[in-house]
Amino acid sequence: MSFTNKIGVISDSFQAGLKGGLVKAKEVGAEGVQIYAVSGEMAPENLTSTDRKQLRSYIADLELEISALCGDLGGHGFQDAAANREKIERSKRILDLAVELGTDVVTTHIGIVPDDVNSSIYSTMQEACEELGVYAKSMNAYFAIETGPERAAHLKSFLDSLSTNGVSVNFDPANMVMVTGDDPVEGVKLLKDYIVHTHVKDGRQTRPIDPKEVYGYLGYEGMTHEKIAEMASSGAAFLEVPLGEGQVDFDAYFAALQEIGYKGYLTIEREVGSTPEEDIKKAVQFIKKYRGY
Repeated sequence: MSFTNKIGVISDSFQAGLKGGLVKAKEVGAEGVQIYAVSGEMAPENLTSTDRKQLRSYIADLELEISALCGDLGGHGFQDAAANREKIERSKRILDLAVELGTDVVTTHIGIVPDDVNSSIYSTMQEACEELGVYAKSMNAYFAIETGPERAAHLKSFLDSLSTNGVSVNFDPANMVMVTGDDPVEGVKLLKDYIVHTHVKDGRQTRPIDPKEVYGYLGYEGMTHEKIAEMASSGAAFLEVPLGEGQVDFDAYFAALQEIGYKGYLTIEREVGSTPEEDIKKAVQFIKKYRGY
């Protein structure tokens, strides 16, 4: 199998600051970067028009592209109606920034989609995603929900209930095997009309786990990003591991992406481990083997 999808990395994974992470992304052989744009120097309110032009130029000078911005606002996603107005407006500003920097994708977590489609939380999430989807569509862009909190079939039914595909999917195969135990290959086929960005990550589940333990749920104490990373490195319920050492069948996964005609980025995410740069460099080489060199 050989394909031409570009390789991206999450520049924040290098833990080297904004520009340091961009330089390291280039050094390990990536063609694009995904950047967190929620707080600090990448928060929309902290970047003037001049800052944005300079950053875009800096990235272009490195011969990199932005594959996506990460706009995950934490908390319970969009489950809490009282918090949604502020979160929706903030998400829109992150999307504005993304488009200005040359990418049409903002990845996010929306919270676990409830099993009960008649629940108030389901309708609250639906309303928020409808508004975000319409806004994204008006800009020829996408808010991309990261897979993992629910099984692919249930996520598809939720997305099908919206009026546009402005809210689509950031497909992460490792989240699926680590949390819900879902099959990434079948997930790709189910969600084929919605996949606009992907993560390349590997892991394995060490015991069955309720997704609420990982992602939280309104009225249920959830995990912070730091606690999730700690859980992923300890193996308490799941373990994030270097590519090829987990339960993701990459031969079948990459073949499924080719089968559905996916042309977007394969973006490496490494959230744990003491040597992220080395792990990411190996991950780039791992993917390049499938590209025929």
